[in-house]
Amino acid sequence: MGRIVVDVMPKSVILDPQGKAITAALPREGLERVRHVRQGKRFEIDVDGEVDDALLARVAELASSLLANPSLEDVTRVAAVEDDEL
Repeated sequence: MGRIVVDVMPKSVILDPQGKAITAALPREGLERVRHVRQGKRFEIDVDGEVDDALLARVAELASSLLANPSLEDVTRVAAVEDDEL
């Protein structure tokens, strides 16, 4: 069985209120050096068999329309991973 990870982040021009709230909270928890946080989404897709280049390309193609809102978000990573990389 293979696994594909897709990361989706808000476009840089889109406000990120959750990231802003996290940025404000971290110094109160002792992390004063944090300057900026943006919150995104991560999808872990388990597939039968090995992940080959064709499958990875197809998932990347579909991720832009099915997993991300193209007007607000960018797909920043589509990658095959091993369980120990999670």
